[in-house]
Amino acid sequence: MNDYDVAVVGLGPTGLTLAHLLGRRGLSVLVLEREPHFYGNARAVYTDDEALRVFQTAGVADEIHKDMNVDSAVQWVTSDGEVLVQFRQPQRPLWWPVTNFFYQPYLETKLGDTLIRYPNVEVRRGREVIEFDQDADGVTVVHAAATGSGYGKQDNVIDDATRETVRASYLVGADGGRSVIRTGLGIDMSGKSFPERWLVVDLAAKEGTDPFRHLPYFDFVCDPDMPTVSCPQPGGHHRFEFNLADDDKKDEFESDATVQRLIGQYVDVDEVTVERRLVYTFNAVVADRWREGRILLAGDAAHMTPQFIGQGMNAGVRDAGVRDADNLSWKLQAVLQYGADPAILDTYESERRHHAKAMIELSVFNKSLVSVQSRALARSRDIALRTAIHVPALGAWVRRAGMKPKPRFRRGEYLGLDRKPVRGIEGALPPQPVVRRYDGHRVRLDDALGIGWAVIGFETDPREALGAEAAVWERLGATFATIYRSGARPQGRIGDGRRKAGLLDLEDTDGLLTSWLRRAGHRPGTVVVLRPDKYVFGASRDAADLTRELVRQVAPSGADVRTATRTDATPTETGRPA
Repeated sequence: MNDYDVAVVGLGPTGLTLAHLLGRRGLSVLVLEREPHFYGNARAVYTDDEALRVFQTAGVADEIHKDMNVDSAVQWVTSDGEVLVQFRQPQRPLWWPVTNFFYQPYLETKLGDTLIRYPNVEVRRGREVIEFDQDADGVTVVHAAATGSGYGKQDNVIDDATRETVRASYLVGADGGRSVIRTGLGIDMSGKSFPERWLVVDLAAKEGTDPFRHLPYFDFVCDPDMPTVSCPQPGGHHRFEFNLADDDKKDEFESDATVQRLIGQYVDVDEVTVERRLVYTFNAVVADRWREGRILLAGDAAHMTPQFIGQGMNAGVRDAGVRDADNLSWKLQAVLQYGADPAILDTYESERRHHAKAMIELSVFNKSLVSVQSRALARSRDIALRTAIHVPALGAWVRRAGMKPKPRFRRGEYLGLDRKPVRGIEGALPPQPVVRRYDGHRVRLDDALGIGWAVIGFETDPREALGAEAAVWERLGATFATIYRSGARPQGRIGDGRRKAGLLDLEDTDGLLTSWLRRAGHRPGTVVVLRPDKYVFGASRDAADLTRELVRQVAPSGADVRTATRTDATPTETGRPA
């Protein structure tokens, strides 16, 4: 018997998110973090609607979102302020805003404080992993007290006399770009390091001042003399990033005089406090493999995305980080609680790697677009952008950020039914409407369905389509639901619209989900299965096909299913938490 189901190394945004998801899924978790305290400064600044949907699954989205700066325009501007391209996305297909800027100390503090709700999650700060090894039954982890490095400011001192040894069924290294777990496994990272240097300056408004009112949007300033990024943040905070030339000296650019001169072009220096200044370079690299037996990598330990479009955070929460945590947490639960084949953990990398690499490539492209320091090339770039935005189809695609990778797995590389060649939705993330329960209350779809598997009938009871095979889904703790188009709920005399025990019945009053299904060729009578991360496992009028694929790919145990501790995530018939 192992001490914990999962040991997580690293308590950055990825480790925090993973701890919440595993804790909410009822797994016993130990989190080890070398640094005694949170970093305390902003690093990542942006997250999107996909990541917030993950935070919703983790049960913390509403708490962290209220502190965010939302729906800001993102624009590429010339040095004199002319807007070349502006991205705005007022639509909210996943319910959450697409553009959200945050102040990372607020985010990490909130995520850390709310972990106390899970008695099955133990957090140990100031503990360094000094040895780890795995066998057929689990992972042995040796850790000891550490002073921490102050996030690179001092030597980390380990007290060898305080060694402790624990056993976990699985170990997840979420310990950043210099991951002890990844290097201990001898796993290399492939990609490219960029020599271009950027000076990041984080500012806070002094009490009684409002120095950032004239900087309401996220600006990529395409100035060949000094490419600059201007980023609004909540709570009277703002960030600037300045692209240094090859002959600029690091010490000079981190000096008070230089920082004051640079920010003085945009703000009144007497109204702000400089919280941090740092010259950095960045990497665009991916680990050669993300799993070795019972040990897995997540977030920056698995892939480092340049923060040039904010996606470093959003992948892990950083786009990769949060998405990594979501993808990995339910698969670990399936293995540990429902006896699923551990081979499903291989789909974690196959599903996430392509998206992480695509985000890296987009970030690098944007970096190249903004940081042009040749006046001739800058003029050509500006002409190209002005032209593109006025071409009807191309301009619309650019304004809605059509170049951003879509939340859809590559065909043949995900857990689920094969995607149909035309209008297939398998392996895709569906929209999240607000649905109407039978009692007239409106709730977000994911809140109604809970955090496990969902078997949804399009205007039909999916259990009737499944017959005796419904028991297979019941053993996985699946939620059964029926989704109706607006006004299509059964009605009439007694018996015509009677609710059935154990079945959610939900009305898509805005038509967001049912229209999405109909555009994909699905009609009433179709059964749709959503995985716990809400990606489509499969959609078919042949419900037996869905069960066959579940048994073949996931292979849940029919006899040794542990009862999951689902806390407030288990929906009742009305969609309210149990």
